[in-house]
Amino acid sequence: MTTLAPPAPTRQRPRQAALLLGGVVAVGILAACSLFVGVADVSPGALLDPARRGEALDLLAISRFPRTIALVLAGAGLAVCGLIMQLLTRNPFVEPSTTGTMEFASLGLLVMALTWPDAPVLARMAVAAVAALAGTAVFLRLVSAVTIRDVLVVPLIGLVLSGIVGAVATFVAYRYDLIQSLSAWMTGDFSATIQGRYELLWLAGVLTALAVVVADRFTVAGLGEDVATNLGLDYRRTMAIGMSIVAVTTAAVVVTVGMLGFIGLVVPNIVVLAMGGNARRSVPWVAIGGATLVLLCDLLARTLVAPHELPIGTILGVVGAGAFLAMLLKGVRGVR
Repeated sequence: MTTLAPPAPTRQRPRQAALLLGGVVAVGILAACSLFVGVADVSPGALLDPARRGEALDLLAISRFPRTIALVLAGAGLAVCGLIMQLLTRNPFVEPSTTGTMEFASLGLLVMALTWPDAPVLARMAVAAVAALAGTAVFLRLVSAVTIRDVLVVPLIGLVLSGIVGAVATFVAYRYDLIQSLSAWMTGDFSATIQGRYELLWLAGVLTALAVVVADRFTVAGLGEDVATNLGLDYRRTMAIGMSIVAVTTAAVVVTVGMLGFIGLVVPNIVVLAMGGNARRSVPWVAIGGATLVLLCDLLARTLVAPHELPIGTILGVVGAGAFLAMLLKGVRGVR
């Protein structure tokens, strides 16, 4: 009797699991490095020294652990948001910072600062999420109303929308002396992330896990409304779920640490180039890649001009802009 070889996907599963474990270990190593980098002396030696152990443990619990967790959750969440938007719009250059989603979230926070300055964090995040969802809907409406003949038209529409919303927000903030607050929301910075001021990002982590669960639906929805409907998928509900995940995750990040651009653009494109467009297979790698990118950029932000610290949004802007230009010059996913 001839023994049939197992199908290729079955043979590849242990290898894929091993690679994923390696990616998780790499994130863990970077996270461990993040714990011991900073102005204050927190090192393995300090933890072993009885005279300094108490102070070092307090600093880890109050500042370093919250900051590192926030870095991982924000990076993973925004990267997955970028993948979701690219699948649902079928465009590789779409992500929260190129569609106006983040700018609308900031505008929602500005409205709350004007109307309810003492609002609790959850209320501010809820308004920012509604504003982000409304901004995403406006973007999708504009895209559907334009005859698109080039894949670059979609992000250009988003960038124009972002510019308009940003200009309106800046004018209002200037008029009511809130420029400093708006600048804090528009520039990503983890330096003030401490215990009690990052927990909202756990919601982004939960939504990232939800995206993994429903990833297959996003893959099918990315084939277009007609194909998805013929395959038995509720296209509109899937779109609503995807955009809700994007809006709430973006709002949680903007409320907690400010705007972080290009994560959802760079990471999903690299992963899809390497692994293809199946969301079920690529979502874990996108989350790992997003966390890795943010951890690396944060380490650079803390060490380039030490003991001073650069805003991580600046580092991400340089890295993301370079990657975006490379994508435009070399082509991404068949785009030339």
